[in-house]
Amino acid sequence: MQYGQSIDDGETTQGHIPRLLDIVLYLCENEHIEGGMIFQLLEDLTEMSTMRNCKDVFGYIESKQDILGKPELFARGKLVMLRTCNQLLRRLSKANDVVFCGRILMFLAHFFPLSERSAVNIKGVFNTSNETKYEKDPPDGISIDFNFYKTFWSLQEHFCNPPSLTLAPTKWKKFTSGLMVVLNTFEAQPLSDEEGDANSLEEEAANFSIKYLTSSKLMGLELKDPSFRRHILVQCLILFDYLKAPGKSEKDLPSDSMKEEIKSCEERVKKLLEMTPPKGENFLHKIEHILEREKNWVWWKRDGCPPFEKQPAEKKVVQEGAKKRRPRWRMGNKELSQLWKWADQNPNALTDPQRVRTPAITDYWKPLADDMDPAAGIEAEYHHKNNRVYCWKGLRFSARQDLEGFSRFTEFGIEGVVPLELLTPEERSKYQAKPNDKSKRAKKEETKGAAHQVEENQIATAANEIDGEGIRAVLEASVTPTDTDATVATGDMSQGGSPIPDEHQKQSSDTDLGQEAGQMEADAEVDAGMIDGGMDTEVDLDPVG
Repeated sequence: MQYGQSIDDGETTQGHIPRLLDIVLYLCENEHIEGGMIFQLLEDLTEMSTMRNCKDVFGYIESKQDILGKPELFARGKLVMLRTCNQLLRRLSKANDVVFCGRILMFLAHFFPLSERSAVNIKGVFNTSNETKYEKDPPDGISIDFNFYKTFWSLQEHFCNPPSLTLAPTKWKKFTSGLMVVLNTFEAQPLSDEEGDANSLEEEAANFSIKYLTSSKLMGLELKDPSFRRHILVQCLILFDYLKAPGKSEKDLPSDSMKEEIKSCEERVKKLLEMTPPKGENFLHKIEHILEREKNWVWWKRDGCPPFEKQPAEKKVVQEGAKKRRPRWRMGNKELSQLWKWADQNPNALTDPQRVRTPAITDYWKPLADDMDPAAGIEAEYHHKNNRVYCWKGLRFSARQDLEGFSRFTEFGIEGVVPLELLTPEERSKYQAKPNDKSKRAKKEETKGAAHQVEENQIATAANEIDGEGIRAVLEASVTPTDTDATVATGDMSQGGSPIPDEHQKQSSDTDLGQEAGQMEADAEVDAGMIDGGMDTEVDLDPVG
């Protein structure tokens, strides 16, 4: 069957079915018949055709992808198209029809939207039916270690079903022991650059196979193949990335010991990939980039596959001349509204005595007293005494209401502050002061008081002595100047005709006044002379002029 060929061309038997399909598609597109009719016809056609003809039918579907993907047709027949493609995939061979299977998968990826849930493995179910068969018994004339051969291919059982490693610790130990053997072998037999160039990976890309052969005779050659090694090492990285994937439940998360083992194994695998020629570093960077992008898809699936497409916001057309209404903003929030409706008058609610009150000291320390009771069996780390805020508030309450209990804090700590009536008799005996202790404490206080009194008396006596000596020195200093003044006065009086000090002061003042008057007269005469001289010069100059 050749689709798209007209009936008028050459043989009339060719092109009939594509022509009829075009007619049905036209009628469905213009809503003359039901939109899902074309999808139903394509499904029936693939079921009754051979695989060779199915390729032609699918070629027609690919050519009409844009028309079939229109919203009015897609909504009617998307499930039918999905069922048709899945039936084709079941009939095809995954080993011989790889290209055709890829065409179908690519069509589904383009035909359905990116957020389509039908194509997503939301539950994360693994294909456990994909078993890797290998030899269980050693054949004759084998040249390699058969135990290593079995250990190597047994890793595929764990790669096929990663969740089993976290659920069964024995499987994880078996996997790690086998992986260590394989990694040690890879490290002991590194590949040279010549071996990497000899096995050109670009040529192998043209003849790609899904699975490697598991014959024990090929094991030695496969170990020298860089692409084979990379295939196994990348499988290890994918497995580790799955075990470390975020968003899992607590049951599926690995333990702390498993995390450490995963980290150490992952570092070794990355080093081996970097050492594997050709271009090991570039290959490792690409794999890390792919695994990092894969985390985005993991989160998207865990969030329920929200749609990527965002509908454009509709702009409301405002008529000309219409008044624009200002947007109203709702003030406050739910909590403020509830607080405002708490009472008829909000100030009354804020001043309510029941709103803020100081609890009784016995009520406050009751939880700590219960913790101190050995019969309660409460562990020490859960005691209220470890709560610093609780202890700080309790000390403030005790300082106001129970000074006796507050005084026990320095000797017994926070547990001594608890009122004694709340404690059991055994606990009360620990913190209750004994009479002997009280008498000893009183005697100590008396001796301390007596010693303190003696020290104060000694200090007072020394201070009195110092004060007496100071007063005596002051008196002596005050008496000495009077004696000298008297001596001077008698000396002055002994000289005949000499005036007394008061008269002497008067004479000196009169003398000073006379000197000042004489000085003023002399200054006046000098000024007068200067004036006269100036006038004379002016008179003498006039006749000459």
